[in-house]
Amino acid sequence: MNNVNNRNTYQTSQVLLDWVINVLDRNTQSEEELINSLKDDYIVRAKAVAYIIDAKPEAERKIANLMSVDEVHLFDKDGTIYSGSVPKYYGYNFDSGEQIEYFKPMLTDKTLTMCQDVTPNTSEGKEMMYAITWNEAGTRMVQVGIKPVRLLEEVKQNEVSSVVENMPVYEGMSILVADTKTGEIYGATDTDKIGKTLEDIGVDTRNFNLAETASVKVSVDGKKQKCILRQDDKYVVGVLIASTFNFKNTIIAMLIVGVYLSLATACMIYMLWRIFKTDKEKELLMYRSHTDELTGCFNRHAYEEDIVQLRMDEAFVYISLDMNGLKTVNDSLGHAAGDELIRGVASCMKQCFAEVGKVYRIGGDEFVIIVLDQIQNIENIRETFDKTVRRWQGKMVKEMSVSCGYVSSDEKEWDTIYDIAKAADARMYENKAAYYQKSGRDRRKR
Repeated sequence: MNNVNNRNTYQTSQVLLDWVINVLDRNTQSEEELINSLKDDYIVRAKAVAYIIDAKPEAERKIANLMSVDEVHLFDKDGTIYSGSVPKYYGYNFDSGEQIEYFKPMLTDKTLTMCQDVTPNTSEGKEMMYAITWNEAGTRMVQVGIKPVRLLEEVKQNEVSSVVENMPVYEGMSILVADTKTGEIYGATDTDKIGKTLEDIGVDTRNFNLAETASVKVSVDGKKQKCILRQDDKYVVGVLIASTFNFKNTIIAMLIVGVYLSLATACMIYMLWRIFKTDKEKELLMYRSHTDELTGCFNRHAYEEDIVQLRMDEAFVYISLDMNGLKTVNDSLGHAAGDELIRGVASCMKQCFAEVGKVYRIGGDEFVIIVLDQIQNIENIRETFDKTVRRWQGKMVKEMSVSCGYVSSDEKEWDTIYDIAKAADARMYENKAAYYQKSGRDRRKR
């Protein structure tokens, strides 16, 4: 933004320098020569208007006063007025009348710039002088119109001080004209500087070649400014630009970027939050759909999904487990005690097997453990599990017993995982029968 502003400011200064020098070079000519020179001046004004409107479209309606002209008209490529300072002229084109038809050659040659002598205009027949030019991009023509009374004023106000004093400039810009030899300021938009020298106000030109446009940093009235200078045989012409000239636009641009970044950050945070929330919801849904609510073990749904993923050529141990005496506990102590017993056995299973495999609750008191790691230590893990079960004691239930059936996938060549599961169940029931026979309890009561 700063680079663009500096470039635009420099180009605007160049236009102003060209304009000032053109005006000054013709300032001492005769009235007839001055009128002819004013045509060039008005063409320069038309070019300046075209440049300024290209750079700042919002200045379109105000530019007439700024450039000391009475009318500004914008023509499209076909020669029709579509905008400007006089809305009632909108729609007129180069075919609307003899006066305006004068500019018809502009349509076929975009390098042309034309200025018409004082002529009654097409719309109202009032005496006007018009100058026209294409803008730099060749997308439209810009025409300025001046009442002839203004010519007499220009002739009378041919002193440098009067010429420069009335030159239009942007806020934060000022123009000064000084004598090449003495540096005395003859004219300035800031009239307080007239009569002083360039050195007096802080502009030292001794170290610069002003045959070409030079840009120097100066301190005028204690304020840092940039000065664009050029000189001819008689005058040194300068455009002073305050350091704050582009400050407002830069601040606005920074605010826009700040607001944009704030909104973008808020949107990104919201999107990340939504993604995080969605992921969490998916994780929670997955957890709930695969987890037994009472024990925290994997449920039957998870079991059915996982066993189909097992490869029969890999080593694993399938353990089928069933609690002993659950029905008796439920009937004698209540279902709360039965739930405590189920949670207790699940806790013992997870404590001993969670690090080497997965524990599933596939029915009321039926569990399956699939051991995938440390299979070589399965006997030690089984012994640890048996000890853990024997040591367990609940608040309502004092002991537990579990029947187990273990089958290794490498015992023989199995056809399917369901054959392994069936074999493990058979061994579990053998273990359960032995338990009931040894304990003397009625198996039917479980």
